[in-house]
Amino acid sequence: MARFEPRAVVLVEGPSDQRALEALAGRRGRDLAAERVLVLSMGGASGIGPFLDRFGPSGLDLRLAGLCDEGEESGFRRALERAGLGPARTREEMEALGFFVCVADLEDELIRALGAAAVEQVIRDEGELGSLRSLQSQPGWQGRRTEEQLRRFLGTRGGRKIHYAHLLVDVLDLDQVPRPLDRLLAHL
Repeated sequence: MARFEPRAVVLVEGPSDQRALEALAGRRGRDLAAERVLVLSMGGASGIGPFLDRFGPSGLDLRLAGLCDEGEESGFRRALERAGLGPARTREEMEALGFFVCVADLEDELIRALGAAAVEQVIRDEGELGSLRSLQSQPGWQGRRTEEQLRRFLGTRGGRKIHYAHLLVDVLDLDQVPRPLDRLLAHL
C-alpha cells in the first residue's frame, strides 16, 4: 500500500468542519485525497501552534490552509505570524495565507446559507424534530430567533454537529455556499 504524502494540509477546528469541507469538495466533483490534500481536525483551535510547526515552514513546509470560528480568529492570527507564514493582522491577510473565518462558526454559516426551514427539514428527516421542539419550548430559548435555536440544537448533544455537517452541505445550493467554505476550497 502506497503511503499518503500530502502536498497540502487544511487545518480545521473539529471533525464537523472536516466532514463539511470534504462533503462540499465531493459535491463539487473534487477528490481531496487524489489531490493529496489532507483535511486535519485539530481537536480545537487552541492547538494550532504545534500543527503549524509540524506542517509549516519550520517543519514539512507543506502548503497550508485552514478554517476557524470568529472567536478564534485572533489566536489563529498570532499563531500564523509566529509560525513564519506571513503577516496576518487582518482577515484579508489571513485569507491571503489561506485561512478563513466563519461568522460565528460553521453551523451558523450553514444555517444562514440554507435558511431555518431547510435546516428544520433536515432535522425532521433525521427524526429529531421532537428534540428540536423540546429545546425551543425551554424558557431560556423561547422567543429567540429560530436560527439561534437551531445553532444551539446542533451543539447540544455530543456528535450532533459531526452528524449534521455533511447532511447540511448535501442540501446546500452550490450557488449559496458560505463564503469561508467556498473560498477555502477555491484556495486549494
